[in-house]
Amino acid sequence: MAISAEKAKKRKGFRFGPGALVTAAFIGPGTITTCSIAGAGFGYALLWGLVFSVIATIVLQEMSSRLGIISRQGLGEALRKHFNQPVTKILTALLVISAITIGNAAFETGNLLGASIGLQLLFPNSAIPIGIWATSIGFIASAVLFAGSYKIIERSLIGLVIVMSLTFLTTAFIVNPEITAVFKGMFIPTFPDGSLLAIAGLIGTTVVPYNLFLHASAVQERWKDADDLPEARRDIFVSVILGGAISMAIVITSAAAFFGVNGSISSGADLAVQLEPLLGSYAKYFIGIGLFAAGISSAITAPLAAAYATAGVLGWKKDLKSKHFRMIWLGIIGIGIAFSLFGFRPIEAILFAQAANGILLPVIAIYLLWVMNSQQVMGENTNNRLTNFIGFAVVLIAFSLGIRSLLHVFGLI
Repeated sequence: MAISAEKAKKRKGFRFGPGALVTAAFIGPGTITTCSIAGAGFGYALLWGLVFSVIATIVLQEMSSRLGIISRQGLGEALRKHFNQPVTKILTALLVISAITIGNAAFETGNLLGASIGLQLLFPNSAIPIGIWATSIGFIASAVLFAGSYKIIERSLIGLVIVMSLTFLTTAFIVNPEITAVFKGMFIPTFPDGSLLAIAGLIGTTVVPYNLFLHASAVQERWKDADDLPEARRDIFVSVILGGAISMAIVITSAAAFFGVNGSISSGADLAVQLEPLLGSYAKYFIGIGLFAAGISSAITAPLAAAYATAGVLGWKKDLKSKHFRMIWLGIIGIGIAFSLFGFRPIEAILFAQAANGILLPVIAIYLLWVMNSQQVMGENTNNRLTNFIGFAVVLIAFSLGIRSLLHVFGLI
């Protein structure tokens, strides 16, 4: 009875939990750039793509959290134990490690450069090169992870999510969008000419594969058994919807500023310049703060997710203070810093990460669905038919869009 009373007390009010890590991870510089381009090119017409993405993210992340709470395993660990034949185990380990490493290294480069652009906007008179800003942000991310405390990481990211929310939602309110057009764009799917890549980008920047590894491991720090599933679901529901609202606010802001105007966006930084007619001299501060918060939050979560995924697949200890665990996330941050110093432009790094995401998401989602339908792993908490239906629909849509995006990148369509 004492345990039940304690849980009942905890559930009286909502508190952000591991779901905030998911939101902090997918609201990065790539999201700001992708949503800005979608709004500039197609107005409010592609908002429905974000609505779909939010639903897909909630479904997949709910599976991930349920896996972690019920099985007490991360996704990488569950895959290692479920695919226990030597050949399948080796192939699964190679696929997951290579995909996560390549994908997260690309994401990390974009995160560090995106956050650096935010600082350059906030400090326009500074002569500090972008590579030095990126290196400094990499060291800050390392310091947070080196602290070795899940609560410190979670609280830091919750704070950054709140900053992003206030920044972009306030900006969307200031631009005074046409409400009827916004709701039409949200609930009536349309495919304007040339919009396929933008739709794929909106989905790819929201339904982030590495979040499935991150969330399954992170929930174990907060919740312990099946009785905690309702609270875990509430956490992911609120957190992902908040993240979706931030993404929609960016599309709305961009649409109000750019749609129908002869202007182009090559990076999130351009948004500050072209929002000056709406926000005046405050434009650069709104976007600068948003880019910095988005970049540094994702710069923390991407290496953390890579560490959880790799350690789980290899059977290493998943401890923030473990030497092997630290070696993995330090490697990802190091690669991100190195590429930042090589002079890669943020938009190029972000586009590469999006292309990697197009292949990675369906593969990881299929693995997740496989594990979630295993009674050996999940017992009576396996997926129901509706969850499987939505999950496989997400896989098919993501796969088809990913293939078409890659064909477009290589000039085959």
